[in-house]
Amino acid sequence: MTIHENGCHYYVDDARYCPETGQAGAAKARAQATNRLKVVLVIADPARRKRLSGLGDRELFRTCARLGPGGGEDGGNAVARATRMTLRMLAERIEQLTGQIDELNQRLTQLVEHHAPQLLVPVGIGPDSAVTLLITMGDDPERLNTEASFAALCGVSPIACSSGRRSTRRLNHGGDRRANAALYRIVFTRLRHDPRTQAYFERRVQEGKKRAPSGMRSSTSFPMPPKN
Repeated sequence: MTIHENGCHYYVDDARYCPETGQAGAAKARAQATNRLKVVLVIADPARRKRLSGLGDRELFRTCARLGPGGGEDGGNAVARATRMTLRMLAERIEQLTGQIDELNQRLTQLVEHHAPQLLVPVGIGPDSAVTLLITMGDDPERLNTEASFAALCGVSPIACSSGRRSTRRLNHGGDRRANAALYRIVFTRLRHDPRTQAYFERRVQEGKKRAPSGMRSSTSFPMPPKN
C-alpha cells in the first residue's frame, strides 16, 4: 500500500479488492487460527486443557508455541502427540501473523502521519480507518464539496421512502461499504470514549431521536457526531 502526493491531493493505491492481502487478510487469518486453536484445546486431554484454559490469549499463544515434542509426557498416545503438535503449529502461526499485523499498523501510521496527520487527531480514528477513508475519497477530494456528498459516498445518508401521508426514510445500502464500516467503528469508539459525542448522543435522544440498540443502526437515528 502506498500513499501518493499530487499537489494538494492525497490518494491511496491499494489492493483494495484483495481481502486476503495486507492487514485485513492477516487479521482474518489470525482470527481463524485463534478459533482453531481453541477448538483443539477443547478436545485436548483433560490435564493439558486444565493447564492452558485459565491463561489469557497472549500467554496461551506463547505457552503453546513453546510446547516440545512431548516424548514420554504423552505416554505413547498418538492423539496426545498430534494435539500437542497442532497447538504448537497454530500458536506459531498466530505469533507470526501478529508480527505482520504490528508491522503493517506501524507502516499505515507512518503513511497517514506524513500525508494526512489531521485524520488521526479526532478521537476514534485509527490508521486503518484513516486509510480506508483516504481510499474512498480518491485522488479528487474536491468533488466532495459538502458533508452530504461525502455521506452519500459512504452510504450513511438516509434515503426518503415516503408514501402518501407517510413520511419516512430507510437505510442507504449503497456507497462504499468499507468506508461505511470505518465510520461505524469511529462513531461507536467515540460513543465509548469521547464526552462530547456522548453528550451529543444524549441530547439527540432527548429531542426524540431513537436510541438504536447496541450494534445496530437505525434510519431515524441522529446525524454524525460533532468533530473534535
